[in-house]
Amino acid sequence: MKSIKARLVGFSIVAATAGLFAFTAVQTGSVKGTVSPADGAVRAWALSGTDTLKATIDKGAFEITGAKAGTYRVIIEAKPPYKNAAKDGVTVVDGQPTDIGEIKLEQ
Repeated sequence: MKSIKARLVGFSIVAATAGLFAFTAVQTGSVKGTVSPADGAVRAWALSGTDTLKATIDKGAFEITGAKAGTYRVIIEAKPPYKNAAKDGVTVVDGQPTDIGEIKLEQ
């Protein structure tokens, strides 16, 4: 009887330990850039097939965090009299920031 209990306890410990290592931490990337004119936009959006992420634009700069690896469309939500702007094909890699540079808004 002791042998069976010892085996069950040992098996339980091994199973619990294996379960802890079965899950890996998901690393996310980010998309950052600037908008010109600095006061011409409100928000930046990153859209993919499964994700919609947003960030506020502060002094013309933004960083959208929490992006999974993949390809995104970045949309800059402009204030009148400016028009929204978009950039397609933005690639995000796990754990890496992606700098898309400056987006110039048109009136």
